[in-house]
Amino acid sequence: MLTKKDIRKEYLEKRLNLPDDVIATLNRELLHQCRLLDYSNFSMAHIFLPITEKKEADTHALVDWAREAYPALQWALSRSDMRNATMEHFLWKPDTVLVKNAYGIPEPAGGITLLPAEMDLVFVPMLAFDKKGQRVGYGKGMYDRFLKQCSPTVTTIGLSLFEPVEAIADAGENDVPLDMVVTPQTIYYFKKS
Repeated sequence: MLTKKDIRKEYLEKRLNLPDDVIATLNRELLHQCRLLDYSNFSMAHIFLPITEKKEADTHALVDWAREAYPALQWALSRSDMRNATMEHFLWKPDTVLVKNAYGIPEPAGGITLLPAEMDLVFVPMLAFDKKGQRVGYGKGMYDRFLKQCSPTVTTIGLSLFEPVEAIADAGENDVPLDMVVTPQTIYYFKKS
């Protein structure tokens, strides 16, 4: 069984080596799978914007589609403080000014702040995930801390360009498993423990 460190290295390298046309196809297929879900019961969705240099799942098309298909659904974005590995959350309107931080993450320059408890849907970035819904991110634990601040009824959806690994050897009690993960091929459903 691989550790988070092993998986992180392998899957970041795997993603970075994907040709641009393959990335574009995977993102189109990922959007197709995301469109199969019903978002009508949600009022505030938190989303991440991709670090394009790391070839993360492109969430722009998902939000563009959802703004038309579910106009009542509001969106939130975060601004990261890497010094203490925390996130501040803002309402994301179409006119929100975005700026890239030092890590290449597009973030809101400011706006109306939101509390994690106000979000009933959270899309979670990842490098990889396993068959139990555990994920591997970049290793700072920011999303795990954020998800623990959300309501116990929040729905979490991971977005991955790859299928799951069998298991993450060092997944621990501080790791928050996801409710579902969408890949270009399918949607995986997990039960919260």
